[in-house]
Amino acid sequence: MKIIAIGRNYIDHAKELNNPVPVEPIFFLKPETTLVRNNQPFFYPDFSNDIQYEVEIVIKFNKVGKNIAPKFAHRYYSEIAIGIDFTARDLQNKCKEKGLPWEISKAFDGAAPISKFLQLESIADFNNLSFRLELNGQIVQEGNTSQMIFHVDQLIAHVSKFMTIKIGDLMFTGTPAGVGPVKIGDRLTAFIEDKKMLDFQIK
Repeated sequence: MKIIAIGRNYIDHAKELNNPVPVEPIFFLKPETTLVRNNQPFFYPDFSNDIQYEVEIVIKFNKVGKNIAPKFAHRYYSEIAIGIDFTARDLQNKCKEKGLPWEISKAFDGAAPISKFLQLESIADFNNLSFRLELNGQIVQEGNTSQMIFHVDQLIAHVSKFMTIKIGDLMFTGTPAGVGPVKIGDRLTAFIEDKKMLDFQIK
C-alpha cells in the first residue's frame, strides 16, 4: 500500500510558504509506516525542532488503474477521511536549500495520522466539502474542496500517468493555509463539516 501526497494544491498555502503556484500537480510518497490510526498519540521525534501540521482530505482507492481519464476517475474511490501530513519543516527547508529530495521531512514514522473513513455516498457534495483543524480548541486551518487548484479527479488522472493505482492506496489531497508548529502536550482535532473525525495528543 502506498500513500500519495499532493503538494501546494491550495493557492493560499503555496503563498504562505513562498512557493510558486503549480501549473500541474505536485506529488510525493509517504510509506505505510507513517500512518497513525484510532486517535493514537503522535510522538514528537528527536530529530526535529519544527514539526508542523497540515490537515488534508484523504481518499482511498477501491480499484486498480493506470492512465485513468479524468471523466472516469470518480469510479476509483468511494471513501474519504481526514488526515494530518506532519512535516519536519526545519529538515525540509535544509533539503530545499541544497536542492535535495525532502522525504526525510515527510516520510518519518507517525507522520500521517488518519481518521476512520466515510462513505462518499454519505457526503452531500464532495466538490463543496468543508473541513478544519483545531489546535487546543482553536481553529488554525479551514478549507473547502472547492478551493483546490486541481480537483481530485484531475489529481488521479495525473498521478496514474506515472504509477499504477492499487486497491487500498491512499491520496492526501493537499492542505489549505494556516499550517503551523505543534509541541508536546498539544491536542489536535480535525473535522469534516461538523463531524469530529480526529482527536489526538502530541506526546
